Amino acid sequence: MRRKKKNIILEKLLVEDYAAGGKSLAKVDGKVIFIENVVPGDVVDVRLMKNKKDWAEGVPVHTHSLSADRVTPFCSHFGVCGGCQWQMLPYEKQLQYKHKQVEETLKRIGKVALPECLPILGAVETEHYRNKVEYTFGNKRYLLKEELSDESINGQQDVAGFHAKGFFDKVVDIKECFLQAEPTNAIRLAVKELGIKNNWPFYDIRNHTGFLRTMQVRLCTTGELMVNIVVAENDEQKIKLLMETITKQFPEITTLFYTVNTKWNDSMFDLDPVVYHGKGFVIEKLEDFQFKIGPKSFFQTNTKQGEQLYKVTRDFAELTGNEIVYDLYCGTGSIGIFVSKLAKKIIGVEMIEAAIEDAKENATLNNLASTAFFAGDVIDICNDEFFTTHDKPDVIITDPPRAGMHEKLVKKILDMAAPTVVYVSCNPATQARDLLLLDEKYVVTKVQPVDMFPHTHHIENVVQLKLKS
Repeated sequence: MRRKKKNIILEKLLVEDYAAGGKSLAKVDGKVIFIENVVPGDVVDVRLMKNKKDWAEGVPVHTHSLSADRVTPFCSHFGVCGGCQWQMLPYEKQLQYKHKQVEETLKRIGKVALPECLPILGAVETEHYRNKVEYTFGNKRYLLKEELSDESINGQQDVAGFHAKGFFDKVVDIKECFLQAEPTNAIRLAVKELGIKNNWPFYDIRNHTGFLRTMQVRLCTTGELMVNIVVAENDEQKIKLLMETITKQFPEITTLFYTVNTKWNDSMFDLDPVVYHGKGFVIEKLEDFQFKIGPKSFFQTNTKQGEQLYKVTRDFAELTGNEIVYDLYCGTGSIGIFVSKLAKKIIGVEMIEAAIEDAKENATLNNLASTAFFAGDVIDICNDEFFTTHDKPDVIITDPPRAGMHEKLVKKILDMAAPTVVYVSCNPATQARDLLLLDEKYVVTKVQPVDMFPHTHHIENVVQLKLKS
């Protein structure tokens, strides 16, 4: 160990294991060191950024040897754009670490009795798996390390891609992204080229100026393609030329929008996208169920793997056709609709009113008469009067955001005392915390990790709970 200008550098650390959140870990005299951008088996020198009594965080500053498990990343932008953090690991190894993360997190935080964790359900497609991608247009290109010392290279460039990790105002100029199939790259590059050709200013996030801002592309398994180009100036002439050009160049676009956003933030919920071409929505399918998706609708980002996730959820619900199913955090109703054929009735509850309207529309689209969706807080809605009208649940399905369930909602679920609860989570840590609270009345009977996002450290997990006898 040596000191250099107040920085502590630990030399020749063997990275031993993966830690949650995309970091790996090493140990020095029993102290755990969390390290970014390394994998188990690497031997590196690490500069500490945080140094506590029992743990520390650091970044690698020199590599002595690389892990035998490493593979060559397939994307030229790996390590720069901030996405696909695990491309240097074989997919089988990624699945091993994700499975282990779920097991250890549930044991360490949940501290409840657990069955053996079922083998992780990996994705069949590990490239081009996203149905939705959002690109950013900006006037500041993120420069690579080797470019910083070259005075002939200027970062003040019009670019199109993703925000660089850790920089809100710099954009990685993406040549080819492997998250979504073509024509997504071709459309992005065409809009970029059109902007440069016509001297349209790209968005400057610091000064809140420019024309081209962001673009969302949604490519469905049905073949339908939706594009929404967001501009920061309501310039009718520019917008018309942009729309006309993209429509002619990409006839495969089934619905084309533009949205004028003059706000400081990129939120879409309070904006009104304008339909330039097409019917104003696309249709996506899960099994035989159809879902109408607009420019502001939420839908599982990985359609094919989302279908697998929902199959697990449906299997864990153990429906016979006689059950009242409550779908909490129901969003646009996709889980409830997916399991509806095997249930007597589906009751969906969601805070966001627009999502509930989408859920009702999707239920109508699938000719479902045994569904009812309600906007509001579960804590307020699910009272004695509500149960008298709709009956108490036989099965509760809950799919909360990363923050997990509010403690009051957990208490409400305990009060409802449904025989079966299926907990779908995108964050095993908060799921584990909630399982500890549910342990008052429930026992965990099944655990199934599902990988929705290959080459990232994100993992979904489905847990079945049964009411204690």
